[in-house]
Amino acid sequence: MKYISTRDTSISFTGAEAMKQGLSKEGGLFVPESIVPFEKGELFALAGKPYREAAYAVMKKYLTDFTKEELFDCIDSAYSEKRWEEKEITPLVGLSDSAYILELFHGPTCAFKDVALQILPKFLTYSIKKTGEDKTVVILVATSGDTGKAALEGFADVEGTRIAVFYPDDGVSDMQKLQMVTQSGGNVNVGAVIGNFDDAQNGVKKIFTDKAFAERIAERGFMLSSANSINWGRLLPQIVYYVYAYARLISMGRIKEGEGINICVPTGNFGNILAAYYAMKMGVPVKRLICASNENNVLTDFINTGIYDKNRTFHTTISPSMDILISSNLERLLFDISGGDEKLISSYMKALSESGRYEVTDGMKKKISEIFCAGFTDDAGTKATINRVFSEKGYLCDTHTGVAVTVYEEYVKKTGDTTPAVIASTASPYKFAKSVLEALKVDISGKNDFELLDELSKKSGVRVPDALGLLKTKPVRFTAKIKKEDMESFVDGYLK
Repeated sequence: MKYISTRDTSISFTGAEAMKQGLSKEGGLFVPESIVPFEKGELFALAGKPYREAAYAVMKKYLTDFTKEELFDCIDSAYSEKRWEEKEITPLVGLSDSAYILELFHGPTCAFKDVALQILPKFLTYSIKKTGEDKTVVILVATSGDTGKAALEGFADVEGTRIAVFYPDDGVSDMQKLQMVTQSGGNVNVGAVIGNFDDAQNGVKKIFTDKAFAERIAERGFMLSSANSINWGRLLPQIVYYVYAYARLISMGRIKEGEGINICVPTGNFGNILAAYYAMKMGVPVKRLICASNENNVLTDFINTGIYDKNRTFHTTISPSMDILISSNLERLLFDISGGDEKLISSYMKALSESGRYEVTDGMKKKISEIFCAGFTDDAGTKATINRVFSEKGYLCDTHTGVAVTVYEEYVKKTGDTTPAVIASTASPYKFAKSVLEALKVDISGKNDFELLDELSKKSGVRVPDALGLLKTKPVRFTAKIKKEDMESFVDGYLK
């Protein structure tokens, strides 16, 4: 299996080479030259099997330069019981007769990013060896909240790597910030960018495409790579949990083999829902992909109109991981539905960079509308759903899952479609305790972050995850605040 760039299909790399580099030199994203379907009966055979078997069934199709033993070494290391609170890794919880919550937050940082970022360092370690790389790989990450901590946790003290994470100074929750600035490890660094997530993300992309900077640090023995979902090694593990969810629904007797499902995903950078799209293309019978947004509803408008326009007010919301106006992974979808038209994709990305806007062809609009539908809600709607679902169902949503449940329920009311649905739950409610408690109408005046965790535990009857509760004993290590134009200098100084 080779990997090509969305903006230059003449570029061709192995899986190891693509993961090591992260982003193509001209700014394109690496995609596999083809999406490999499951063989007849292969998907059904996963029903009742452990998560590791589903992971191998997906990953072996795309990382053909890895041996079976190497893949299982990566899988077993990432999904060992000591790292995950749940043996199932990503359990399904029934919300209604037709809706199931896919809990993706039982890893070491209580967010769905753990599913990929526990295995990416192992992928990268093997990739460095396979490609004969003798330079230290420097991982640069822009985060809207959860990716940063998950990447720091995954790469901390991994030999042959260093990592620098950038987060928007006022764009993450207090608990997300505390998780990052207290990170241990001798090869990690964290900086707060004065601006929003798009400023941080654009800053990282600018560093990646600065050839002079790459040459300068190469002379010092470093090369750049990414742990954001622009790296295929991040996206590939996310396909697995949608495949596994379908197999689990079969083994639970909730659907029959071949029966279609819907998937609803709270979406910001488009990586998580793109993984569901790839699972569908591999053979998971998906009828509808429901894209759920908060007030930063650029994706809702795009899916409904075919026009992507980031020229709008940026909202800081209670679901900060979705506070994004430039959804990087959308480029991969556009490449696929355009039939791999690199020139067209390059023109769209150029227009986005220069004017903040582009419009896809009528043919592409039609393809998108056949697969995707979209909706959004504001903070008030999210809180109302969190309150109602807890009072009626006894299930506690975080502020991102609350968005997804709201949009899903509105979809059902509008369409009457009661196809069995999987709703991705991307984070523990404890990561956003203040907002969740406010949604539950609990008086939180005068309480600090850790008292809020205890209050939420009393209310829900669920134990505070150690990954969050033990943060109060950890010292703050990183306090840097950086202007977006100074991010490259920050990395340069770090590598000196």
